[in-house]
Amino acid sequence: MSTLKVVRGFSKTFWLANLMELFERWAYYGMFVLLSVYLTDPISKGGLGFSNIIRGNMQAVVTGVIYLLPILGGTLADKFGFRKVLLAAFVTLASGYYFMGQFNSYGLVFATFLIVALGAALFKPIIVATVSKSTTEKNDTIGFAIFYMIVNIGGFLGPFVASKLRDLNWSYVFTMSAIVILFNLALLYFYKEPGRKEDEKKESLGETLSQIFLKMKIALSDYKFLIFNIIMIGFWVVYMQLFFTLPVFITQWVDTSDLFRSSSIIASTIGTVENGIGIVRPEQIINLAAFTIILFQLIVSSLVMKVKPIVSIVFGTMVIALGMGQLTFQSYGLFIVLGVIIIAFGEMVSSPRIQEYVGRIAPKDKIALYMGVSYLPVFGGNVFGGLLSGSLYNNMSDKYEFLKQELFERGYGSLESMQNADGAILFNDAMEFMNMTEVQLNQFLYSTYHPGNIWLVFAVIGISTSLLLFLYNRFILKN
Repeated sequence: MSTLKVVRGFSKTFWLANLMELFERWAYYGMFVLLSVYLTDPISKGGLGFSNIIRGNMQAVVTGVIYLLPILGGTLADKFGFRKVLLAAFVTLASGYYFMGQFNSYGLVFATFLIVALGAALFKPIIVATVSKSTTEKNDTIGFAIFYMIVNIGGFLGPFVASKLRDLNWSYVFTMSAIVILFNLALLYFYKEPGRKEDEKKESLGETLSQIFLKMKIALSDYKFLIFNIIMIGFWVVYMQLFFTLPVFITQWVDTSDLFRSSSIIASTIGTVENGIGIVRPEQIINLAAFTIILFQLIVSSLVMKVKPIVSIVFGTMVIALGMGQLTFQSYGLFIVLGVIIIAFGEMVSSPRIQEYVGRIAPKDKIALYMGVSYLPVFGGNVFGGLLSGSLYNNMSDKYEFLKQELFERGYGSLESMQNADGAILFNDAMEFMNMTEVQLNQFLYSTYHPGNIWLVFAVIGISTSLLLFLYNRFILKN
């Protein structure tokens, strides 16, 4: 059967679920891709001025919650029906996004980010389960490829629009996310859960906590599923650095003026002028991964259709690790783009097959539960990835921490006196003190402290994960 015939065969519910996913990803990535920069940029530059350790801890906890609570969300969806839980998710998400942009203290930003996490956790397993229930083993590879392409269309549109809005005011980024989520409330009117009639849904007060953990235990009693989930933590630790670490790294270290000058189309569409210099902001560079996936996901998935999902995951993980490693040696925009595109191809080969693999091994009456449990490694990857991103970046890559150390060694002042200084203001003072231009000071700090070494750490984690998956396939699955 040709790919075109497969695509035409999908139901209206399948396409509606994909459209909901598009809007939800638009809202989430529109906020999330810019979040690391927003949290850590100096206050004088419009950010919140949090340290990278604080930023990493926040992202670890909140994104961990996003991927832990789908266990609850999937169970509630199976019990109450998908539509009711989707309604709760959309209301929660819209309110969380809006208020997240209204606060600037750590505690309030943290709290509203947690509200977003709750809404996202309710939404995730339902939409994936809808796609899974709307496909068969004959078309699930293409079905999940379409789903993943839609994810990336939303993931592309969100940061692209948000990057323009942050020039006006950072709060507009979060307002945009809230408004986009409201579109899904209108779509919910047309949604019907596949495989179950509305009048078959039971009204109940819900599952008790003990019942939820009992169901999770049942899913994890499948030892192959359990081992797979444990290994996949490494995959998500590495992949999430595209959003946790790379935006800050580009902001602090990468000269993107070469990208701006490379093409008038690039300059006019994703470029911006800052302090009289044409640059391309990190969210637009990272967005090229989503754009690459939009262009090539169906082609790549068609090529790997006959390859076993686990083999695709092994190969894709290795490609992502190589893309991360490539970032070690680069501080110019064009080379960072190359690394991002390499990572995107690794993602295309591996990530859609993860959901396909889980959908295939799950009993049909427990798909939402298995999909919910399959977010455990994403939870672990986000927690460990966030903690590593914050602590490693602070020690290995933070420009302002290096600057403080350099100024201290040159007798400018004590580390204590510079501890709470605004990084951008301190950098300007250092330029005068050290008699260097901005470019010269950046290059001096880069060549002296080697901030790119952080990517070697994540590359090693990725390669190790790929090797463990290979051994899993060879000795556990015995393929």
